[in-house]
Amino acid sequence: MASVEYAAATRLYPGTPKPAVNNLDLSIADGELLVLVGPSGSGKSTALRMLAGLEPLDAGRILIGGRDVSEVRPRDRDIAMVFQNYALYPNLDVAQNMGFALKQQGVHKEERMKRVHEVAKLLDLEPYLGRRPRNLSGGQRQRVAMGRAIVRRPQVYLMDEPLSNLDAKLRVQTRAELVELQKRLAVTTVYVTHDQVEAMTMGHRVAVLRDGDLQQVDAPSTLYHQPANLFVAGFIGSPSMNMLPVSIDRSINIAGAEIRIGQVPGGGERATLGFRPETIAIGDAGPIPARIRLVEDLGSEVFVHLVIDHEGEERRIVARAEPTFDRKPDENVRLTLHGAVHLFDGTEVRRATVTL
Repeated sequence: MASVEYAAATRLYPGTPKPAVNNLDLSIADGELLVLVGPSGSGKSTALRMLAGLEPLDAGRILIGGRDVSEVRPRDRDIAMVFQNYALYPNLDVAQNMGFALKQQGVHKEERMKRVHEVAKLLDLEPYLGRRPRNLSGGQRQRVAMGRAIVRRPQVYLMDEPLSNLDAKLRVQTRAELVELQKRLAVTTVYVTHDQVEAMTMGHRVAVLRDGDLQQVDAPSTLYHQPANLFVAGFIGSPSMNMLPVSIDRSINIAGAEIRIGQVPGGGERATLGFRPETIAIGDAGPIPARIRLVEDLGSEVFVHLVIDHEGEERRIVARAEPTFDRKPDENVRLTLHGAVHLFDGTEVRRATVTL
């Protein structure tokens, strides 16, 4: 087991004006499960490949257990990767797939099979050790891929969107199993995903990337309740945070309703107001007039899509309601904001969090 550190790590692909990963400074503690998340092209997979040694560094360093591995071959970094497409050998059975890397390392057959059976028991794969990959389900194949990495007993596990090929139900189940497994193994794990729900439910900490730049790294609850900028606020959370442009004084105006917010630090007359769907209460009384556009009833919760007339334009926002919500589309309602809201200035720096 070991810590991982990116120290001003940079990767610039030839012919591109901007680095895919730009001056990344990120420390990952021993035994931590850190999730790299961001939209397509944000640099998360490149950062993982840099750690694996599959992408060279153009600047900076990467350290594993305090050792600079920037120029070390992938096979000598003592890491194990789990890929999106499983990458299993179709002509080998489960036991042979899981023990293949150990065989290449010259591990004796008895020791090799002992470790394979230990991990197979851990992953509930014992009944399938004699099967070929084509005779396994997607979830079983993914567990084999994880088992192949686990039997190596590396210092660091690297996982590149390993659950993206699974259906929704299986993905949730495997996600929980993976988190439990990582906790039991207590091995440093770097996990890449584009799914922010997956990131929030799995990571001890989550690092949000955008266009190669690290936006914020923190515990999932901190990212949700205290986003560092507009991008993080809009990316984290499903549905995402509602955003409205507002004028700032000691009050803000939302759809013609003036709401006092007290002293706001910093200068500037304009900002973006952000508030989560759960901060909106829908009823017949309240300062903000709105119209229901769509009601999404998910059983355990209801998302209500609303339209308000804000600063002369029709703006769409989303509220979270209780399962007992019985209003219909095209009904006129009144809204009240309660709880924390956020103000962001034009440079996307969080100015203040205020409570209404």
